[in-house]
Amino acid sequence: MRLYGYWKLIALSFCVKRDLTERNPMQLAPAPLFRDPIYDGAADPVIIWNHQERAWWLLYTNRRANVPCQGVAWVHGTDIGIASSADAGRTWTYRGILEGLTYGQGRNTYWAPEIFWHDGLYHAFVSYVPGIPRDWSAPRFILHYISADLWRWQFDRKLALSSEKVIDACVFPLPAGGWRMWYKDEAHDSHTFAADSLDLSEWTVRGEAIADCPHEGPNVFRWKDTYWMIVDTWSGQGVYRSDDLDHWTRQGTILAESGQRKDDGGNGLHADVFVNGDRAFIFYFTHPERTPGETFGFDDTHPYSAKRTSLQVAELDFRDGILCCNRDNAFDFTLLPPA
Repeated sequence: MRLYGYWKLIALSFCVKRDLTERNPMQLAPAPLFRDPIYDGAADPVIIWNHQERAWWLLYTNRRANVPCQGVAWVHGTDIGIASSADAGRTWTYRGILEGLTYGQGRNTYWAPEIFWHDGLYHAFVSYVPGIPRDWSAPRFILHYISADLWRWQFDRKLALSSEKVIDACVFPLPAGGWRMWYKDEAHDSHTFAADSLDLSEWTVRGEAIADCPHEGPNVFRWKDTYWMIVDTWSGQGVYRSDDLDHWTRQGTILAESGQRKDDGGNGLHADVFVNGDRAFIFYFTHPERTPGETFGFDDTHPYSAKRTSLQVAELDFRDGILCCNRDNAFDFTLLPPA
């Protein structure tokens, strides 16, 4: 009887453990996280919580990878695409494009959204290129919009910044009040410039912030009691750290080597870091079928396979004061809603 009771206890313990495991499995991130079902060219992702829908939204540049075009017209004429998840990031559904961003006449180009919630409103800073150019000569600007629900947008203004070739806005609150924007200025060697604002509408240019190499897509966040900036150097994400948002020190590079997950080949491009509780996730895009070592060309000599993209997510790590990321690590990906 004692032996029977012993084995019964072991069996019961095993069943309890198995039940807990089945009820609380690790939720691995989908790989790829998302592919645009219309043009297959999702790029420049940013994530935000939709308070009205109680769902996560991924906004992205909707490149037209599968549309035959002359020159680089396929990366122009783009809208801002939407994918949403109501199950903490497990699945993503294409929802269309952001409506109401129309600026100027005719068909124009919208890139690299920066979208966040503040004081009951959503703010969007979107890169804008007039028309659908076949080359890189067109001017570029940053536009500011406001929305109460993420669907209907009201235009505020075109920002006056350091040149007429500015894209890739990132906005972050300053500790003493007000806001700082970092952006790429292509007229100044594709360096990151900064501007400050008290109201998110009027901006005063401060000057260069990161000038050690050409790059794009600055993204600033606070994690582990430190301010961080990542920038897309086209050979991985350059990592910088700061104690005051004024002075930045280069730490290294992440996402430079190809990952092993599906569609995670090549370096990680134009990323957004989202701090969720005490964890930090990096959302980025890849050209998974581009030949390794191929120059970052866009023109019509490249086949569709080299143009198509996938959105991916990985978890950041912090070891011995260093921000790092192994994109092949398995991690639990469950996005927690804001408190």
